Amino acid sequence: MKNFEVMDLEKLYKIKDNGGLISVTNGLYDQSLTWKDVKWLQTITPLPILVKGVLTAQDARLAIQAGASGIIVSNHGARQLDYVPATIMALEEVVQAAEGRVPIFMDGGVRRGTDVFKALALGASGVFIGRPVVFSLAAEGEAGIRKALKMLHDELEITMALCGCPSLKDITRDHVVTERDRPRIAPRL
Repeated sequence: MKNFEVMDLEKLYKIKDNGGLISVTNGLYDQSLTWKDVKWLQTITPLPILVKGVLTAQDARLAIQAGASGIIVSNHGARQLDYVPATIMALEEVVQAAEGRVPIFMDGGVRRGTDVFKALALGASGVFIGRPVVFSLAAEGEAGIRKALKMLHDELEITMALCGCPSLKDITRDHVVTERDRPRIAPRL
């Protein structure tokens, strides 16, 4: 909401056409940002810089070249861009491009422990959990968040047990099948 403090929200609610809303929303983003800004950030903080919103191998390589300490594969909830890939579909490409140089995290689409397992199997160092936590907070406050995280934890443990993985390090790429693994069969006419 901090971004909206400078806006006339009453005027925003009166916008009827989508184009007007898009122009207002686009005004919230600094479109002059470049990869050089990652290097600049490093000069003003000792904290690690994680670049969020990476969906391609090319952007992963650019983020690493710019000095990112880690990458967050994210489509920002797919709210800003129609037709972007699901984060789970983009994850493996980014992991492969990073070649182990920086940790890769996945943000988006995590609703169950099996989603965590799949992300780890495809090479993620970890996952970020958004909507389940927000919804749990709204429903039951802190207790709701604890309950949601416990459910995810328990589901992950069950999935690991069913896959024969006693520890996180035992989760490998061999535990999942993706669209890329399936052979393409041309239909007969």
